[in-house]
Amino acid sequence: MTPGIFIQAVFALLLVVGLIFAVAWVARRVGLGGRFAAVGGKRRLAIVEVLPLDAKRRLVLLRRDGAEHLVILGVQGDVVVEAGIGGAEREPAFAAALEGARQ
Repeated sequence: MTPGIFIQAVFALLLVVGLIFAVAWVARRVGLGGRFAAVGGKRRLAIVEVLPLDAKRRLVLLRRDGAEHLVILGVQGDVVVEAGIGGAEREPAFAAALEGARQ
């Protein structure tokens, strides 16, 4: 292989990689961001915490529109343990109730 053909191959590879990045940038600008795109730029869904129970099951706390949902994910299926848990707005009341119970 002569050096001229090697340089040509490297430039062709760089051109193809550059085209891939350009198409991805244009797709994101147009709104074809895929699974990471959020409507209106605001995310409605978040994973708050994940706790492995054993090798096949996980306990997941999800937040959706300010409400939290506790779900067990496993191989056999998924189970909603508790839905509609109030988010951060309930924490101070819970802490105050604990303090009242200690006295």
